[in-house]
Amino acid sequence: MLNHLSKARRATQLIFLVCGLGVASWAPMVPYAKDRLGINEADLGLLLLMLGGGALLMMPVAGVLSGRFGSRVVIAIGVLAVALTLPLLLILPAVTSMAIALLVFGAGVGTVDVAMNAHGVQVQNLYGKPIMSSLHGLFSVGGLFGSLGLGFLIRLGLEPLYAAVSISGLLLVITVTQYRYLFHRDTEREAVIRFSDSREEGKTGRFQWLHVSILFLGVMCFVVFLAEGAILDWSAVFLRDIKGISPEFAGAGYAAFSIAMAVMRLSGDRIVARFSGKAVVVGGGLLAALGMFIAIFSPWVAGALAGFILLGIGAANIVPVFFSEGGRLPGISPTVSIPAITTMGYAGQLAGPAMLGFIAHHYTLSVALGFSAVLLLFVAAAYGTRTVTK
Repeated sequence: MLNHLSKARRATQLIFLVCGLGVASWAPMVPYAKDRLGINEADLGLLLLMLGGGALLMMPVAGVLSGRFGSRVVIAIGVLAVALTLPLLLILPAVTSMAIALLVFGAGVGTVDVAMNAHGVQVQNLYGKPIMSSLHGLFSVGGLFGSLGLGFLIRLGLEPLYAAVSISGLLLVITVTQYRYLFHRDTEREAVIRFSDSREEGKTGRFQWLHVSILFLGVMCFVVFLAEGAILDWSAVFLRDIKGISPEFAGAGYAAFSIAMAVMRLSGDRIVARFSGKAVVVGGGLLAALGMFIAIFSPWVAGALAGFILLGIGAANIVPVFFSEGGRLPGISPTVSIPAITTMGYAGQLAGPAMLGFIAHHYTLSVALGFSAVLLLFVAAAYGTRTVTK
């Protein structure tokens, strides 16, 4: 059994790697798509909403499908959708066809994201010790390689389309080779029964999305994903316009944040096991808020980068803790709780930066980023007073 769990854990880690690699591979394609379609930044922004919209639409559906057919089947379907649409994003000549492809690509990403997190909490429950942080760490590693991999293959001499096809092939190969090590539906159901409160097994799941614990964890995830989205979408503008950094180095803030987050997530399981999930959320929230405030108020670029590093260190393991708790709520299957929490979280990543843009327009970008720091303090305070499900 232990050997089977070890293989399931490794397979789940590789699926997280696949998801991060697939998502991030789209990032270097964006300039190619903009030039090919001949659209401006505003139109591109609207087009990019299709990716997030597809993900949000499929996340609740993926939870239902995972409960009925098993997470590994849903993971395989989602990866197939991502792999088949990824090369199309480099060649489709019209805005309409690109919008449809991005919708399908986003739907595949959302499907994999929900199913792999649901599967991850089941493996963790049976494993008996924290593993969610390392799973999300592999997603971050995949993101780093994905954002660089396409460009690297092109520099080696491959045509962009062939480079994209190569990445898609890698996603499929990893998924096919690891599929048999992922839990069968019956094993997942066994885990749900083992870690559910037997007094609540008879409850139907129709309205469980509205369970107070799910809503609480979802709101907490919304805030943390909002902060992550703020760094993704606004850090370069902040460093260029507020701190005066050269445009070619404006991405250094997000790079510093991403590396810090990846490193911390890979070591996060040991941290959670030693200090408890509540300590990680409270301490991480305070540290992340401090990092944001340092980035805002430091008069030096180096200070701002140090702030982004602290933000990455603090925020890295908060969401994995939330997913871990969501996967062991009494009487609620992870195939219900994880899609709900994930959907609310990703809504923060998608809608949050737009909300911060509205604040920045009426005040300043520094005020907008400061608002996200205050919300992180709220997460630390709210979770610090919460009775955590064991």
